[in-house]
Amino acid sequence: MKKFIALIILISAVVSALYFLRLNSNFQNNSSIAGLPTKPEGVPEEKSVLPSPIGIEYLRSLKIDSDAPVIEEELSDGSNYKRYVVSYLSEGNKVYGLLTVPNETVPEGGFPAVVFNHGYIPPAQYETTQNYASYVDYLAKNGFVVFKIDFRGNGKSEGDPSGSYFSSAYTIDAISAVKSLQKYELVNPEKIGMWGHSMSGNVTLRSMLVSDDIKAGVIWAGAVYSYADFAKYGISDNSYVHRPYETSEGEQEKNREISSEVQKIRTEPDKIDFSNDFWTSVSLTQNLKYLSGALQIHHATNDPVVNIGYTRDLEGVLESAGKDYSVYEYEGGGHNIVSPYYDTAMQRTVEFFREKL
Repeated sequence: MKKFIALIILISAVVSALYFLRLNSNFQNNSSIAGLPTKPEGVPEEKSVLPSPIGIEYLRSLKIDSDAPVIEEELSDGSNYKRYVVSYLSEGNKVYGLLTVPNETVPEGGFPAVVFNHGYIPPAQYETTQNYASYVDYLAKNGFVVFKIDFRGNGKSEGDPSGSYFSSAYTIDAISAVKSLQKYELVNPEKIGMWGHSMSGNVTLRSMLVSDDIKAGVIWAGAVYSYADFAKYGISDNSYVHRPYETSEGEQEKNREISSEVQKIRTEPDKIDFSNDFWTSVSLTQNLKYLSGALQIHHATNDPVVNIGYTRDLEGVLESAGKDYSVYEYEGGGHNIVSPYYDTAMQRTVEFFREKL
């Protein structure tokens, strides 16, 4: 009996000792946690940085898609092709465009096609069937399906006409047009190129960095391939309205970049570090690793709107990156490369698309 009582006392002592050791250990841990350094008062909490809506990596992460074009109106025929006003969807916006289709036997696999991106025209003044009619005609009569898109907010198209340089809206419209053509039964989905003028030099190159579905691109008098060149050369167009100060709140304006860094373009360009992460992420020339399609560029040396320095700077970067490109300079012709240089530039454009598509 005495042995049993002694055993009970021993077990109780061991349990008590373990309890106090555990309790002391907890006190030490709590003391250690309490002694951790804390953030000084007045220091704001760190906020997660959202990707820029014009950033190349961000745009490549999007799932951009559309359905086949919907014929809204059948127009009078061109010389050897049919013409239609059509619509397609881009981020839920109904965007209109002019679609031309060759009047000939459909080749095996479908016709090669060109998404045609117009330059800046005040959106309320833009007309689907009138603007760039001769350019579209030249491509259409040479056997291409041509899809001249209006861009959102231009003419009768839905959406906010937020532009290209500081918004991804028009880039998404252009890529959505490519996706739409890929679902059109008369088009070869593997033979789609893109043409862009002025502002749409930016649209075309950015689209080619985002989508590998664009096999070849042609740019006439293009602008803003990096924002360092925008600060250097600007745009000499009185009809162009720069809108970075407006809010990006709401579904219609979600694509616009309005960060404080962007505001400096107009106010303090000399204080911008164009090598920082933000500007590198949105610069086209800093993301040429994604360019898989061939590029042809045309520019007149006497262009009064877009400085030819844009093209010459881009040429240097394309050369350094070892890309498939060609550049043609014209001593006259102005911003639209008009006669007597127009036919030469258009024929080079046609031959390039025939070769690459």
